Amino acid sequence: MSLSRTDAPKGYKLLLDARRNLGTAFSEQQREEHGLVGLLPDGVETMSVQLDRARAQFAEQQTDIAKYQYLSALQDRQERLFYALLRSDFQCFMPIVYTPTVGEACQRFGHIMRRPKGMYLSTRRRGKLAEVLRNWPVREVRFIVVTDGERILGLGDQGVCGMGIPVGKLALYTACAGVPPQSTLPVVLDVGTNNAAFLSDPLYPGLRQRRMTGDDYLSFVDEFVDAVQKVFPDCCIQFEDFTNTHAIPLLERYRHKVCCFNDDIQGTASVAVAGLFGACRLAQSKMSDQRILFLGAGNAAVGIGDLFVKHLVSIGVSPRDAATRCWFMNSRGLVHAGMPKLPSYLAPYAHALDGVAIPSGAAAGPDSPITSLADAIEALRPTAIIGVSTVQHAFNERVIRTMSRLNRRPIIFPLSNPTSKSECTAEEAIRWSEGRAIVATGSPFLPLHYGGKLFVPGQGNNVYIYPAVGMAVFATRAKRVTDEMFLCAAESLARQTTDGDLAVGLIYPPIASIFESSVQVAIEVAEHIFEAGMAREPRPANVAEFVRAKLYEPAF
Repeated sequence: MSLSRTDAPKGYKLLLDARRNLGTAFSEQQREEHGLVGLLPDGVETMSVQLDRARAQFAEQQTDIAKYQYLSALQDRQERLFYALLRSDFQCFMPIVYTPTVGEACQRFGHIMRRPKGMYLSTRRRGKLAEVLRNWPVREVRFIVVTDGERILGLGDQGVCGMGIPVGKLALYTACAGVPPQSTLPVVLDVGTNNAAFLSDPLYPGLRQRRMTGDDYLSFVDEFVDAVQKVFPDCCIQFEDFTNTHAIPLLERYRHKVCCFNDDIQGTASVAVAGLFGACRLAQSKMSDQRILFLGAGNAAVGIGDLFVKHLVSIGVSPRDAATRCWFMNSRGLVHAGMPKLPSYLAPYAHALDGVAIPSGAAAGPDSPITSLADAIEALRPTAIIGVSTVQHAFNERVIRTMSRLNRRPIIFPLSNPTSKSECTAEEAIRWSEGRAIVATGSPFLPLHYGGKLFVPGQGNNVYIYPAVGMAVFATRAKRVTDEMFLCAAESLARQTTDGDLAVGLIYPPIASIFESSVQVAIEVAEHIFEAGMAREPRPANVAEFVRAKLYEPAF
């Protein structure tokens, strides 16, 4: 970071510039040169001392939401110290910066907002979105995380209060994988909200109107995507927390035209498939042995199924046979070929029920002969169940015990978050399976002891994937983001799980080492990008050194 630029702020204005402010770490010479003498106490402190103070102040906060607000204010005041603090203890700070605390932060955004971050593009600005984007003070924006706030985590419509998600995601781009923060921009598309509580809340800061829909909605998103290409031509767009109605169609609409991806679809798929690789190592089985039953049939579930199928096809399984390894349950029951009104993206997984032995006494519904998850497990005999339903307690004792009766090492992935939406806890999965379940959860759970053995639940969090893919895209200036990049990321992440990790049931590298694992994933994805001819940068002699040279380091 240079303070010598002629346009750099001086004096008190420099202390208000979060990106350049070093606080009490400004040297005596810097204080003289930049008009800071007398504006700071005379003691010149190291980053280590500032980190000790920040940790103490953080620890004084009485609630998680208060801790979230403290970190947000630190980011606004002294950006480098904020990122250094996050990197000093990911296990402590990540659940505050992102899930599960960010969910509460979104719900209360209108009440706890201090200094707004990012950009808010409302439908009132239609026809002028490129002009509005030019108000952002940085010209070299390389990543935008954008949401319309309609399906924030498992919490539903949060309108512009969903801004906490892009802000949190981009903070982890930097903290976990070294993407420079000045190259990132969080965006909310304010198309209204159908959240009645927000519409009647005098402190709700967004448009007070019901959501735009149909062709008007699509044309507004089209204008946004086009405006990004004009204003930030090297930018990659990450779509985040759009509903099932919009997520898959929007991804298909833009993925072959611009550099973009959907983390809920592709990032979730990648981390889940990485977990399956780890589970296979732990169970001493093969990916081609797996049969998966998904609870939830939206974009996240289908994204996991699609990437799992892509892997099976890459190792020689026919596309048809690969698809039959995936079954889905939605709110109407087990998805099958005769079920009416299925969305097109479920068609490859709507299998005929010929040969499926439906248990006697199974609870049937108007659209499906099986509406109970436990009955579906009895009928299909899956090796793995993956929860992306946001239905708390859906993986109940009967479900876990049925999986454990049918499998020596049942694979149980309750991936919904925040914690209040998890299909089961890690402790429930371990206890009801008598210690045999291989568990990955979407929300963090503490290590536990069962039967005299230590179990460390793996958190199947997208943070293992999207920052690393983002760093690879940033370094190579990739033209597009492909599913193959996410499969490469899953394979790379799985290779970094050690035998020691597996010994305690951990199927991902420890969160504490996420920076090192993310950089390695970024290097391998960058290799893939160069090999696939998707890079705008010329291929360097040493890709690892090339990527590492571009990492953001928060040290003073």
